[in-house]
Amino acid sequence: MIGSVAAYVMGSFMINMGRDMSKMTNSVVQMTQDVHSMSINMNAMAGDMLVMAKSMVDGQKKMGDDFSQVAKDMNTMTGSMKKMSVDMHHLGAYIKTMNANIAVMNQSMARMSGDMATMNQSMGAMRYDINKFTKPENIMIPFMR
Repeated sequence: MIGSVAAYVMGSFMINMGRDMSKMTNSVVQMTQDVHSMSINMNAMAGDMLVMAKSMVDGQKKMGDDFSQVAKDMNTMTGSMKKMSVDMHHLGAYIKTMNANIAVMNQSMARMSGDMATMNQSMGAMRYDINKFTKPENIMIPFMR
């Protein structure tokens, strides 16, 4: 009887150990599947990170090119502004010269106006003299005027 009890206990132990080993094996299989799934996900994530890194590199290159173009455009604009400043300086000098020429022209016109006034006076005197010679009665009878 002790042998039967011992056999029963040993059999129960072996059955329980078999069940536990089966559960452990199933757990290990599940763990292996989980690790495999995780590995696939990590590979996909690594691919996505590679795409993201390439996009970042491309973006930085594009931004660098854009900044380079902005720098070139600023350099061109600075040169244009410098030329415009020189042109404005020359324009100021031309306007100054034009003002001086206008002042000289004004003086010439003033002299010309004076000369025309003198000429008008001379013509008036000539008219008077011519009138005297064409109408001698005015000379002889001055009070008839």
